[in-house]
Amino acid sequence: MNSLPTPTVILRDVPVFKAFLNTEMQAAMVQDLRAVVAAAPLFRPVTMRGKEMSVRMTSAGKFGWVTDRKGYRYEPRHPSGVDWPAIPQSVMNVWDAVSGSARRPESCLINFYDEDAKMGMHQDRDEADFDAPVVSISLGDSALFRVGNHERGGKTESVWLDSGDVCVLSGPSRLRFHGIDRVKPNSSTLLGKGGRINVTLRVVT
Repeated sequence: MNSLPTPTVILRDVPVFKAFLNTEMQAAMVQDLRAVVAAAPLFRPVTMRGKEMSVRMTSAGKFGWVTDRKGYRYEPRHPSGVDWPAIPQSVMNVWDAVSGSARRPESCLINFYDEDAKMGMHQDRDEADFDAPVVSISLGDSALFRVGNHERGGKTESVWLDSGDVCVLSGPSRLRFHGIDRVKPNSSTLLGKGGRINVTLRVVT
């Protein structure tokens, strides 16, 4: 396995690789993700309490993360019944470069944030193997990323994630609470009409 790159910032054990993807790589990845969305369209999920989330999402890979009245879980098919598309190679290349894991990601969750969307503080714990990392890629408008503790509450720290940034939750940071407080509108021209795409790669089983 190749040696891992040096992070630009470490935020509470979370390495952040600023400008990891250049402009051309970002544009190519967006095209790959548009193909995923064409096959498995974005949908607005509903929490167990029946509240719509502010992000729209879809997935690629063997499993996709979904939430509805039945709870949070991974499913082998899109809510429409179609299989999830394969994870694009451009996305897999990032996993290979920064994950440090010999395992292959089984799910690629794609979240689209408009200027009003956010993501509350949460842990990624619907996976079976917490030793496997979660790799996150930011594309489009900048977002304020907040990292907390291993239990809910307490002091937090934040950093702006810009288009092309990558961060990794692994080891001591794997189960830290984290979230997106807000998106900075018109901070990137990558997506044309604005907004932010967050891509997260996970090992599920």
